[in-house]
Amino acid sequence: MQNTTKHNDQTYVAGTYGRFDVALDKASGASYQDEDGKAYIDLGSGIGVTLFGACDPDWVAAVTTQMNTLGHTSNLYFTAPQAKLAQLLCARTGMKKVFFGNSGAEANECALKVARKFGEKNGRSTIVTLWNSFHGRTIATLAATGQDKFHEHFGPFPEGFCHIHANNEAELVEALTSGKVCAILMEMVQGEGGVIPLNKEYVQLAEKLCRENDVLLMVDEVQTGNGRTGSLYAFQQYGITPDVVTTSKGLGGGLPIGACMLGEKCQDVLGKGDHGSTFGGNPICAAAALNVISRLNDDVFAGVREREAFIRKELEGAPGVAGVTGMGLMIGILPERKTSAQVAADCLTDGLMVLTAHEKVRLLPPLNISYEELKAGLNILKKNL
Repeated sequence: MQNTTKHNDQTYVAGTYGRFDVALDKASGASYQDEDGKAYIDLGSGIGVTLFGACDPDWVAAVTTQMNTLGHTSNLYFTAPQAKLAQLLCARTGMKKVFFGNSGAEANECALKVARKFGEKNGRSTIVTLWNSFHGRTIATLAATGQDKFHEHFGPFPEGFCHIHANNEAELVEALTSGKVCAILMEMVQGEGGVIPLNKEYVQLAEKLCRENDVLLMVDEVQTGNGRTGSLYAFQQYGITPDVVTTSKGLGGGLPIGACMLGEKCQDVLGKGDHGSTFGGNPICAAAALNVISRLNDDVFAGVREREAFIRKELEGAPGVAGVTGMGLMIGILPERKTSAQVAADCLTDGLMVLTAHEKVRLLPPLNISYEELKAGLNILKKNL
């Protein structure tokens, strides 16, 4: 069967993914099985998506109930799951309004549109982002992304983006006091860029400069959000109040949904007809996200921080490990001897699924992964490092 799956994929699916040579068949929690019956431990969560593991029973029940109640309608009508989810997100973040899309890129597209319309009042249109950032794969979010490798083929890109170096306060001051900037968009931990947290002082300076210069402070929590870093959203550990927060990935627990949350300063920037989405906030996806967000509590966050400490204790100073970075269960490991790609491939051979981020091996395990599975996975990882 696996040969059929691979053949059909390679024949009919656009070749945009460098897939591992595995056809997955079934999963539960952090345990996966391929079509040949080989078992794997998952320390990637589908790139940070399945927060409570694959086929989580509570999540499945919430999704199934909604599928049998109201599967889809357009956004021309009110639906309870979407309204309840927006209320819950606002209550837990201090934001005031939410726009729902289908992905992190769409959430960031919405943020970019909010920033541009907000800047119309004083003729500002430049959006500042950081080098080494990643904000999505649409044309506009690629332009916002501060990595040259993503800018190689698809130009010309939209104008109006300025990249500065993370944690460089002089560049930050120069950009945000220029009189040209309407917003800054940044990740608290640069995930695709190598799992690198921003300095707290830098982030707080950004907030101060934004307030003084009428610039929107926008935080991309697509990967860092929804409990991943040990709080509901990573910005909550930096002592700041953003004007815009975007998120996706783990929000739906395995179904596609993105959210652009708007604070008091820009809650009414978008009016009727300014933006829209056919599937955004779909009742099934919203019900899935409601289940996820309602279960992310202090006990879960404490468990994330405890697992982070366990991982660091196992890996820091271990043979073949040059360094460990990250926050919560968003961990980057710099191999001492191998490339990150080689480590990931070797781990897969031994039944462990991990990710990479540039030169680092990246771990994004389920937030509730058992210590038995975590220990077993780390033993495989350490062997291959």
